[in-house]
Amino acid sequence: MGPTTYREAVAAYQPQSLREQADRELILYAMDAFPQSILTRENLLCHMTASAFPVNPARTAVLMAYHNIYQSWAWPGGHADGSDDPLADALRETWEELGVHARPLSPRPASVEVLPVPAHEKRGRPVAAHLHLNVSFLLEVPEDAPLRGAPEENSGVAWIPLARLEEACSEPDMLPIYRRLADRAR
Repeated sequence: MGPTTYREAVAAYQPQSLREQADRELILYAMDAFPQSILTRENLLCHMTASAFPVNPARTAVLMAYHNIYQSWAWPGGHADGSDDPLADALRETWEELGVHARPLSPRPASVEVLPVPAHEKRGRPVAAHLHLNVSFLLEVPEDAPLRGAPEENSGVAWIPLARLEEACSEPDMLPIYRRLADRAR
């Protein structure tokens, strides 16, 4: 059995680089600074999110959605919105955004990261720049699983060969995270 809450997941995570160590420390600091609001978007500065890196059984491709806001192929993920179970949130987001049920490769996070979110508009309303304090999980999905997008968030779902991530992802800040997760999935 792995950690069940966001705090347990982040506290138990063993950073594998100085970057991950710094991100883990900042996330724990924010959890201490904002204990009442860190799991909700009411915290306008930073809040918890969970993401998934769903790979095929051969570990040669990742299932991604074409994100409408970022105009790039991206992993599924989203806000905790009051939930305190990051793995359940990652699995829920995978279902909502890709239309597939996935199996966790581990109940433990594969990565934690601080993701800067630039100012943007969502559903016609401005959203200020803020931080997503993210917990990532490796999931497995059969390649023959029927796929379904979420038109309000994405405009397509597809298997992206791991060797072609650089071509599919136009967000340079995300590529190192995707590469790290791809390496850990193998």
